[in-house]
Amino acid sequence: MIRVHDPIAAGRRAALRAVAVQGLVVALLAAAFLARSAQEALAVGVGGLALVLGNALSAVVALGGIVPAPVAFGRLLLGAMGKWLVAIAVLAAGFAVWRLPPLPLLGGLVAGLLAYLVALNFLKQDVHSKG
Repeated sequence: MIRVHDPIAAGRRAALRAVAVQGLVVALLAAAFLARSAQEALAVGVGGLALVLGNALSAVVALGGIVPAPVAFGRLLLGAMGKWLVAIAVLAAGFAVWRLPPLPLLGGLVAGLLAYLVALNFLKQDVHSKG
């Protein structure tokens, strides 16, 4: 049997692992905010969850498999738009519907964004070093 290297699958796995790391960082930060108040901990969790859901959607849509270049570019754009639409919708619900404190909500969003970027950078290097 001939084994073919699929860089798209490797990228998708790395992105989904980075989403898992992002979720863990957001959960730990929300737990730390429990010392202040449950409302602020919930706000941090919702802010981080906005990007966890958005990044998971983006990874699944954009890295769906090997396709022709125009389709891949379209998936990339659709994944990025979907990510930010989900993030904005969750943030809007946190602000307007649930009336969560804005600073912890944005703090959770920023923590989730940074955790994803750092995790993806380290996981990407790990994938490239294996071969």
